[in-house]
Amino acid sequence: MPERRTVALVTLGCARNEVDSEELAGRLAADGWELVQDASGADVAVVNTCGFVEAAKKDSVDALLEANDLKDQGRTQAVVAVGCMAERYGKELAEALPEADGVLGFDDYADISDRLQTILNGGIHASHTPRDRRKLLPLSPVERQGADVALPGHAQTAAEPAPDPAAAPADLPDGVAPASGPRAPLRRRLDTSPVASVKLASGCDRRCSFCAIPSFRGSFISRRPSDVLGETRWLAEQGVKEVMLVSENNTSYGKDLGDIRLLETLLPELADVDGIERIRVSYLQPAEMRPGLIDVLTSTPKIAPYFDLSFQHSAPGVLRAMRRFGDTDRFLELLETIRGKAPQAGVRSNFIVGFPGESEADFAELERFLTGARLDAIGVFGYSDEDGTEAATYDGKLDADVVSERLAHLSRLAEELTAQRAEERLGESLEVLVESVEPEGADGEAAVGRAAHQAPETDGQVIFTSREGLRPGLMVGAKVIGTEGVDLVAECYELPGDVSRTPGEEAAR
Repeated sequence: MPERRTVALVTLGCARNEVDSEELAGRLAADGWELVQDASGADVAVVNTCGFVEAAKKDSVDALLEANDLKDQGRTQAVVAVGCMAERYGKELAEALPEADGVLGFDDYADISDRLQTILNGGIHASHTPRDRRKLLPLSPVERQGADVALPGHAQTAAEPAPDPAAAPADLPDGVAPASGPRAPLRRRLDTSPVASVKLASGCDRRCSFCAIPSFRGSFISRRPSDVLGETRWLAEQGVKEVMLVSENNTSYGKDLGDIRLLETLLPELADVDGIERIRVSYLQPAEMRPGLIDVLTSTPKIAPYFDLSFQHSAPGVLRAMRRFGDTDRFLELLETIRGKAPQAGVRSNFIVGFPGESEADFAELERFLTGARLDAIGVFGYSDEDGTEAATYDGKLDADVVSERLAHLSRLAEELTAQRAEERLGESLEVLVESVEPEGADGEAAVGRAAHQAPETDGQVIFTSREGLRPGLMVGAKVIGTEGVDLVAECYELPGDVSRTPGEEAAR
């Protein structure tokens, strides 16, 4: 009998990393590894790191050190770093953190089983030398498909025979050859949540002066529609009810396949997958929003009218220094267009304060935008230099005390504004996906879920007043009767198959 080999994956960072971890889990399971949830019960602990900002890097290092402590306490024999921080720093991370028994880059993912076995056997796999991954793909987007480059989260098994034409996914643009048939994802789910993410693309062609992601994630490359659709069908078979499409920039999807409007074609087909109740699109660039995409996102059944718009700032001078586009008035016009089509649409965004050269007037302009934008969720970050970015070379750096003061001020304002926005939803009827239900007598909320305007982890939740009839994975009708900051308190008035009560009738009971 083969020796039992166990592995635990610890995932940090964004939803894209979660997809990557599940691909690694699929590869390892296919090669006979047993997946365990608790790192203390695993032969190897694999930490999927985040390398985006200083706080995330610190969390990654802390997680690696915590996993290393397990080697003195239980079964764990090796700790291995993968993910963005490992890819970005390679040998440098390995030298600075000898507690990690291996530092593997994206190019190692296809051979992850062999790499872990070598490390488990006491061997050494040389950490990779970081390189600018943008240079691994052709400059022209249309020449990138089929390039032999590691793309985490894109892996598929061998193609099956040609499918029934009636089940075929969105047609590719002329000149792009279709796959021979649908391909199953090389993926293993690591939890039982009714929500899962699907990679729509990888990399980014934008050159924001504060962002290092393109250098270690590479240039933008779309997944084929057939792969996205096939993975969504597979997730539906696993019991997933909501799929969130993720990438560094979803508004660019299809440009390397010859059709920048391919997302508008694909979304309705994803919404038609049996078992899927909601499709959510994340990571949208304001400068790339187009009328057709807004129409699809606001009018297609089962597509959440949800807009995760990367504004970052609203003062024109700061945006230009960031190598971005727009201003307060144009952004407000975009939001007005969205809400004119879907008044209940959810909108969230992140913002950087204290960017080099940001004046008091620039900061006031950002406050003006936030006050008028009525965003459902707001993330605020203080600027810090990132290795290898253009902004790190800029003059006009603000004192750390000024950045901290502005960060605190805008964070307080954001908290007030999002609480006000939640209060605007009092009396609204929502479709809520139930995510967890506590047993009778348990501490904490009885049952919680998320409405269309609430993405996982970042945007608050719906707290039900009763757990009666609820279970994870149900999509139910609920009426908002209260708020707790950004969270909503709601009464369920309709379960699947139960159309006997309206919100008004429920309120009168």
